[in-house]
Amino acid sequence: QAKLEESGGGLVQAGGSLTLSCVLSGYTFGGRAFADYAMGWFRQAPGKDLEFVAAIDWNSRATYYSDSVKGRFTISRDNVKKTSYLQMINLKPQDTAVYYCGADYQGTKLFIKSSYDYWGQGTQVTVSS
Repeated sequence: QAKLEESGGGLVQAGGSLTLSCVLSGYTFGGRAFADYAMGWFRQAPGKDLEFVAAIDWNSRATYYSDSVKGRFTISRDNVKKTSYLQMINLKPQDTAVYYCGADYQGTKLFIKSSYDYWGQGTQVTVSS
């Protein structure tokens, strides 16, 4: 059964960098290829709701970012490797959260968590001050 798997989280000091990866293990999502889906990253800090971070359309022509990460985070994807990446620089303590990747087949409401069809299990990012 195909599933999304995040990796790359960890503990980093403020100002540091991390790159998260989200790979589709297995060939397809119910018969559809990885390249058929827009990909998004969300995060959830303790006691808070799941928050949109970034998204990318199926062919990397469009990317979207929340205001809180714009200029510091970069989302990308490699459809051959079936992987989405979230490069994070100049990390701040307020970036501390569990980061989740999601796949959205419709790709029209990428800011909305309920629009996503599949989710990974999450990876913890902790930024110390």
